[in-house]
Amino acid sequence: MFGTELVENVISKLKCGKAAGLDGISVEHLQNCHAILSGLLAKLFNPMISLGYVPMAFGQSFIVPVLKNRNTVYSKSVILDDFRGISISLVLSKVFEHCVLNRYCD
Repeated sequence: MFGTELVENVISKLKCGKAAGLDGISVEHLQNCHAILSGLLAKLFNPMISLGYVPMAFGQSFIVPVLKNRNTVYSKSVILDDFRGISISLVLSKVFEHCVLNRYCD
């Protein structure tokens, strides 16, 4: 199962400066909050693993279009194929995903 130390390590390794998810929580919120949060998240993640159920909100994200090559803007008209989408998901789901990968990657 997941311990407080694992959750703390995962949170500390997340990159700062990324966009917040639909809930408005960013990596900086988790890294600068009270130390008890890691224990609470571990207590949330453990039943999710044992029950085999992940809340629907953990799968929610939104897609932001980003230009593939900025030079194409000036040389021709921009078409749909000039964009790629990046998905912005919840930070808590990223923490859960990294915990699962850390524990069960083998």
